[in-house]
Amino acid sequence: MHFQVSSRSGFELWGARNVEIFGAAVLLFLAVALPAHSQIKIEPRFPGEPVTILPSDAEILASAIERKDLPCTVTPRKAQLGFDLQFHTGFDVNVPLNELEGGDDMLTIVFRVYPEGKKGDANYFSEHITVPKIEDDAAGDAFLQGYFNVGVGNYHVDWLMRDRQERFCSESWDTEAILSSKDQEMRLFISPHQVKAAQFEPFQDEPTFHRAAPGEDPVNLKLLVNFAPEAKDQAALPAVDLAALVGILKTIEHDPRVGHVSLVAFNMQEHRVLYRQAAADRINFPALGRALQTLKLGTVTVGTLGEKHGDTDFLGSLIEKEVGTATHPDAVVFAGPKAMLDADVPQEDLKRIGDIECPVFYLNYNPNPQAVPWKDSISHAVKFFKGTEYTITRPRDLWFATSDMVASIVRSKQSHAEGTVAAGGAR
Repeated sequence: MHFQVSSRSGFELWGARNVEIFGAAVLLFLAVALPAHSQIKIEPRFPGEPVTILPSDAEILASAIERKDLPCTVTPRKAQLGFDLQFHTGFDVNVPLNELEGGDDMLTIVFRVYPEGKKGDANYFSEHITVPKIEDDAAGDAFLQGYFNVGVGNYHVDWLMRDRQERFCSESWDTEAILSSKDQEMRLFISPHQVKAAQFEPFQDEPTFHRAAPGEDPVNLKLLVNFAPEAKDQAALPAVDLAALVGILKTIEHDPRVGHVSLVAFNMQEHRVLYRQAAADRINFPALGRALQTLKLGTVTVGTLGEKHGDTDFLGSLIEKEVGTATHPDAVVFAGPKAMLDADVPQEDLKRIGDIECPVFYLNYNPNPQAVPWKDSISHAVKFFKGTEYTITRPRDLWFATSDMVASIVRSKQSHAEGTVAAGGAR
């Protein structure tokens, strides 16, 4: 059985591809809807004090003996790197429906995670799930999933679940999060041996991060991001795609060589700009998230039906307004899935914009490049401006493409500055 849950922001969050991207609270998949619940990281009452949990839970977590008086099967999940550049791991749990008291039962999950050999650095999490009404003759299993985030390292997990009758199911396992030898230079957004609660919401405020050191000359970027599903007929922006697009923004923003970014979030299907932010040292992700809630994918307005090449006209107008301005930042960066339009922006329209004094880039999110190998309309426009395109299929692609792109912008800015100085000296 499968029950699909949607977030408050209206984006589809769960599906076969989606669960690898967003860490989340434990989900119980049944044939009926569940009340909202969330994963909680248990914090000590005062800094430096140990975490307080029920003595019975503490005893079971500390014991190596498995309990199965509440029958369940626990399958650990392999740690996988997400587009937020954090490792996501967790567990799947199956519980026979005939073991649950539907409508009157409560399942409580408690688990601790600590880096190998550092039990004193354990992180504790809890979850309470109200079991909905279950038919008396219901067969099969209830399916639960839980997630948490980790940095590079080896970890030990002690896990338990209990019902209101104080029956327990417990399990312990080891897991590792590793980067391949060719990915060792990647800088993740979570420290080695760190454990964090997983989150649904991709638009939360970010913690402070390192900016360019005094004396350095940071680069300033204009970002134009197409928040749209790759397939025109999709009525929702899948969470896996949303995570990739937000991950692109955060990876660029977190680069210490980047000083300020301006953002234009648009949707090709609706032919409109969803959100605009002037140059700032950080992106207002909560405001961006609220703006994306206005998306109405899968609907077509009467005005749009009357436009023969509405998509192309919108893209051309956007490029002319945002790229063809008299003043530019240090680079213009397009990002998004492939925009396969009926017609590309005519070269005559692009010639009208003229030469662009800053480099242009395209971070093309393409989860299945074998299925969609050809260039899209944004690609053709970027090529016209002698820009550079990167294909983003996996998280590692995002990090290496962003690093290479920013390094190229830094070189371009330095070359331009040296040329300006030389020209001034020649006069």
